Amino acid sequence: MGIRWKPNRVHIHFMKPSLIARYKLPIVLAIALPTALCGFWLVNTSRAATETPEYKASRVDGKFEIRDYPELTVASTTMEGEEMNRSFRQLFKFITGGNAGAQKIEMTSPVLIDTAKDKKTMSFIMPKKTADHGLPKPATDNVTLERMAAARYAVLRFDGARSAEHEKAATEKLAAWLAAQKIAAKSDPLFAYYDPPWTPIFLRRNEVMIRIDASQE
Repeated sequence: MGIRWKPNRVHIHFMKPSLIARYKLPIVLAIALPTALCGFWLVNTSRAATETPEYKASRVDGKFEIRDYPELTVASTTMEGEEMNRSFRQLFKFITGGNAGAQKIEMTSPVLIDTAKDKKTMSFIMPKKTADHGLPKPATDNVTLERMAAARYAVLRFDGARSAEHEKAATEKLAAWLAAQKIAAKSDPLFAYYDPPWTPIFLRRNEVMIRIDASQE
């Protein structure tokens, strides 16, 4: 008696084109919609979506510039050492309704850090239209409204995350450039940070600014 061996048959089922079309759209939407929403959120919370102060650059030398800024109105609070979070929270609370009128004020860029030896401060620049119509009084004494006089600044753009090392290196480069141009500094360094913390480090715009005499170019 012989034994017959029959190989197992493998059945491969192909999905019908109609079923592929049925499932394709939900899959595409599941991928594309979150991507689009994420992109929309990033654009609308990025530097490109916020007001920045207008200035006139009278001289450009690579990454070095000399700029003329108009008078600016700022909301300021003191900083303790290198700690930024507390100061940022105070200012953010002010523009999101922590003021006498419970008024919402649009965020602008850059955030300014003044390194004056007697009082280190962080400032938000107030939107021009809001400042022109009158700003509400801060709800606490921790935030003050001030005016920065129109002035000329020497400016250097630098990359990377905020750190004391990056700020020191950028300040030294700008000071060396000013010395080579025989331009005298009239202030301590002022740092301008343009981007929210979720911006990739390699895309961030940071600047160090030193006030100079208006007659110097």
